Amino acid sequence: MFDRVNSGSDDITALFPEDWKNLLRDEFSRSYFIELQEFLDQEMKNHQIFPPKEKIFNAFKFTPYAKVKALLLGQDPYHDDGQAHGLCFSVMPGVKLPPSLRNMFKELDADLGIPCSDNGCLEHWAKQGVMLLNTALTVRAHEAASHHGHGWEKFTDAVIRAVNDRPEPVVFVLWGGHAQKKAELIDASRHVVISGAHPSPLSAYRGFFGSRPFSKINQSLVQFGYSPIDWRIPDSQPQLSLF
Repeated sequence: MFDRVNSGSDDITALFPEDWKNLLRDEFSRSYFIELQEFLDQEMKNHQIFPPKEKIFNAFKFTPYAKVKALLLGQDPYHDDGQAHGLCFSVMPGVKLPPSLRNMFKELDADLGIPCSDNGCLEHWAKQGVMLLNTALTVRAHEAASHHGHGWEKFTDAVIRAVNDRPEPVVFVLWGGHAQKKAELIDASRHVVISGAHPSPLSAYRGFFGSRPFSKINQSLVQFGYSPIDWRIPDSQPQLSLF
């Protein structure tokens, strides 16, 4: 997956976009990241890992650093077959909507009157500048949170700091206690932080439903002088029943 940092190579990984690589290059040489690489090498030899390695950095590929308008923070990738593809909360067309994403679409309809698409692929959001970042970028198949505590969190904290350091303002969206802990990395005097309940079935009725996060994000973007996000998800073919 990765070029070996301690081999003397300056190229960390061919999978990582150049703009983000230049910003985060120092992280790749730190001991925690070298240990993370070694851990992932062993995991990939002995287990099935999600997302596929060519999609691990999709959040960076779809949303270049200079185009980040908003950062939506998830926790770890979906761990069942065919779900994770490197964007938090998102699944590829043809995959049944996970419960949190289904609740997000319910709130999107209530908030902006945008009906649910036939799929849960959020690439359209990412390409408009919504960075869909998980705090851990990989997971062992069918074992939730199995790659937590192995270095990804340190790396994605560095990503959040890099976005925070942008001279242009950004909207940070922190749903649930796990994400809200990252507020300490964000300068709320320059950026907008939208915090709220997580859309999971365990907490959606405790404050996520009715919070209108999508209109709030767009209101902040317009105040910054940015174009608002078109939250509609393009339909795929053929039409599918997801509920």
